[in-house]
Amino acid sequence: MAEDNLFELKVITPERVFFEGPVSMVEFNTTEGEIGVYKGHIPLTVIVDPGILTITGEEGPKNAALHAGFAEILPHRVTILAELVEWPSEIDARRAEAAKERAEQRLANKGPDIDLDRATVALKKAICRLNVLK
Repeated sequence: MAEDNLFELKVITPERVFFEGPVSMVEFNTTEGEIGVYKGHIPLTVIVDPGILTITGEEGPKNAALHAGFAEILPHRVTILAELVEWPSEIDARRAEAAKERAEQRLANKGPDIDLDRATVALKKAICRLNVLK
């Protein structure tokens, strides 16, 4: 991988620095759609939507579950401030499947005491976790 194609990526959660280092590309979901970033990208600030974070470095692509946050994109650096990010090894598949089923039931019931926005986000996060395990 050519050094001149690399830029710095830093992914931070309230608990830890999840990832920090040189990468050739990063992909993730935003509220406006999926985005792929290479070195030299125009400056941009985006809201992160739950989905798969793909980090492409010297070892090849690595996937993680990225749940929500903000990203600052600059020509030579990307910083993602995330609510939660998980490597596949950190995800409990049974718990994620149970969360998906609970969220689907809440959305199907649509009772007056159900927060539909919250149930929708919970479903997106559970699906994100399950997809990163595939």
